[in-house]
Amino acid sequence: MAFKGAPDSIALALFFVFWYAGNMKYNEYNTAALNAVGGKTSGMTMTVATMQLGVCAVYAIIMWVIKLNPAKLFGLQMPSRQDVPQVTKADLIKSIPLGFCSAGAHAATVFALGGDPLFGQIVKSAEPVLAAVVGTFAYGKAPSFNKVMCLPVIVGGVAFASLKKGADGSYSLKFDTTALVFGMLANAFAAFKGGENSKLLSDKGVAERYGGVGNQFAVTQILGFVILLPIMFATEGKMFPVFLDKLTSDFDLQFNLIMSGLSFYIYNELATYTLKVTGAVTASVANTAKRVIVMVYMAAVTGKALTDEQKLGSGIAISGVLLYSLIDDLLKPKAKATKTD
Repeated sequence: MAFKGAPDSIALALFFVFWYAGNMKYNEYNTAALNAVGGKTSGMTMTVATMQLGVCAVYAIIMWVIKLNPAKLFGLQMPSRQDVPQVTKADLIKSIPLGFCSAGAHAATVFALGGDPLFGQIVKSAEPVLAAVVGTFAYGKAPSFNKVMCLPVIVGGVAFASLKKGADGSYSLKFDTTALVFGMLANAFAAFKGGENSKLLSDKGVAERYGGVGNQFAVTQILGFVILLPIMFATEGKMFPVFLDKLTSDFDLQFNLIMSGLSFYIYNELATYTLKVTGAVTASVANTAKRVIVMVYMAAVTGKALTDEQKLGSGIAISGVLLYSLIDDLLKPKAKATKTD
């Protein structure tokens, strides 16, 4: 009898664990890679973001070559088969908007976390705000009234986290501009990515030819890398020789660049495995818990403690996100029991 691995229940628990661990390690490796090139003022942030997607592209191609996806090994199960998708040229053209939005979300996130890893996470917790705006005006999918009422809580939490108490006891806005601007830009790209993903998969023919979300994610990362390359050379091309010099001589940069790309790819796959088999409530709680855990972990890794304002503000914002995710289910009218004689 062929070995099938751990039961699905155990595998699911392990997928959760490694999804969280992968996200935490991505943030750590990403911060280390950015520090290795000189930080946010080095002029090589876009280069790091692009090369991370380059690692993802290489990893995807290797999986097609060996025809195996090893992600399920994290759940103590056998690797799944992953053949090259039978997509057409037209399918790839339809996938470009998704690849562009995915690449934009990734690059903007790298910029935001490079500005301030902790405040960047707080800003990214406001993603539902941009998702509501984009969904309403770009895709005609407005959130419910109850969800809309949660948005000021999220915005208020992020705003409070931006405050700093002065020596005289008064408050003023003080935050990392890079983390705020690019964090919100990442949220906008992520919102468009969600819309484009739904639109692409609504075409049953395209979805069938992709042969699963694993292949779609792989193609999206490859497209993202191809899209970011010219942008990287246009914005940071003069620094590329400096980057190559550092890359060939600095083991820390080599290690953290490769590991950040791999951990980014793998934790996103594991998130897909977990969220597609859990209910909406579990998924919402899991995503909220992940944000808190990553923030605490990065505070420990960077040695930069959250201020009292950031702690309270992030708590308000993340609670608002959780409420936004659950409120329609919480306020759903209960079905009346039918009487039987």
